[in-house]
Amino acid sequence: MNSVTSTLETYRPAMHYAAKDTWLNDPNGLVFHEGTYHLYYQNNPFGNVHSNMSWGHATSTDLVNWKEQPVAIPCDETEEIYSGSIVVDTGNTSGFGADGQDPLVAIYTSAYKPGSPHQGTQAQSIAWSTDGGYTWTKYAGNPVLTRNSPEFRDPKVFRYNGPAGSYWVMVAVEAHDFTVLLYRSEDLKNWEYLSTFGPANGTGGIWECPDLFELPLNGDAAVMKWVLTVNMNPGGPNGGSAGQYFVGEFDGVTFSSESTLTEGMQDPKRVPDYQWLDWGRDYYAAVSFSNAPDGRRLMIGWMNNWQYANHIPTSPWRSPMSLVRDVSLVCVNGQPRLVQQPVPEVKAASKPGLAQRLTVDDQVSVEGGTAVQLIEITFAPGGSEEVGLVVRGSSDGTAGTRIGIRPGSGELIVDRTRSGDTGFHEAFPSTSRAPIATGQDGSYTLQIFVDHCSVEIFANDGLVTVTELIFPDRAQTSLTLYSTGGTAKAALQLTDLGKKKA
Repeated sequence: MNSVTSTLETYRPAMHYAAKDTWLNDPNGLVFHEGTYHLYYQNNPFGNVHSNMSWGHATSTDLVNWKEQPVAIPCDETEEIYSGSIVVDTGNTSGFGADGQDPLVAIYTSAYKPGSPHQGTQAQSIAWSTDGGYTWTKYAGNPVLTRNSPEFRDPKVFRYNGPAGSYWVMVAVEAHDFTVLLYRSEDLKNWEYLSTFGPANGTGGIWECPDLFELPLNGDAAVMKWVLTVNMNPGGPNGGSAGQYFVGEFDGVTFSSESTLTEGMQDPKRVPDYQWLDWGRDYYAAVSFSNAPDGRRLMIGWMNNWQYANHIPTSPWRSPMSLVRDVSLVCVNGQPRLVQQPVPEVKAASKPGLAQRLTVDDQVSVEGGTAVQLIEITFAPGGSEEVGLVVRGSSDGTAGTRIGIRPGSGELIVDRTRSGDTGFHEAFPSTSRAPIATGQDGSYTLQIFVDHCSVEIFANDGLVTVTELIFPDRAQTSLTLYSTGGTAKAALQLTDLGKKKA
């Protein structure tokens, strides 16, 4: 690799998917089929800024190592291909299957261009594949659902089987109305309106990329709840793009939320109380995989923020995806809450280092900091005002990303104002805050995945997550623990995710 290429690739992630040399944003069409996970995504095949929206494509057999495939559904002279989903059409309800094989059917938003018969509108269209998702044919009868609206988009489709019957359900959004619209279909071609949800809770920005799925509460299959996720831009708890969720019931027609705090437009004072998918600046458009094996609910998000998305200092590629997350539902203080954990496949191939127990008074440098690693740490803060660590730090201590816990206010903070290159956009240098509670013994436990351009933090066993892009110098690999206002204890284990088990 020559020096120019090396410089351009400084931030290319080792654990996260990024396209080779183009732009990507929202994950689309997530599906597991015949032993392969398919990740489609919003992609500009011709550059590294948001334009020419098409569906890019990558595949994986382990949710960790992704292989980029040719563009799946390209834009053309009449439409850009906006976000959507894919289903395995078991039973060939659409009639697109051949030779007894069930097809994959993609449901996507056609963003119609000037000169098109549907110019100025966004509507839902379909395409099908009979070769496992590598080549696609657009349906001649597109669009299959339109409201003659300029902002009707992002269909997520799933198979509903319940008291109301068995049929396909679509959830989509009227982005500027802060509403989720539900439809049903027998054949994926003809759609009937069911109901509307919203506005509710966070409405500080347009609604996008909804998802609706069922989960057992506390792992009990006898107590099932429905989760509606809605992404929003801007209006997130720490600025810009974010995702929220609602928990309730779906009877095949209407979703009823039991976790709504604000009907209609949001109350700014209640924003910290809403249920956020992630409290960081860089987890957006998250949706789940269809047809995942073993009953797993797997989600992945776009790791960027529309405030500065086109400006992050990566080249020739721009924007990574998050790690894939296992999602479950637990009861906390009488209320259902989402838990998100990194899929265990991320760690499975690597060997943890030796566990360490440390006393932290002021600052302690830790051997073993690397550019790509998992940090598992439990703090017993004692009387400390703040306890935490600085990752991807400089040798002289002037730079790094600070991850701190403030027991007095119950806050987890992530300060990236000195994380490296922060000058490319005025909105990037920031300190994010998230609520964090102690364990029963008064301690705090964090899992922190550090990559070349990101930190993903899983706190409270996954009840709270914080995802942030960072752009440190290549030489910034030091790891420092710190405590202010008192002495703390820390139990630490490092796993170098750049090294695999022998």
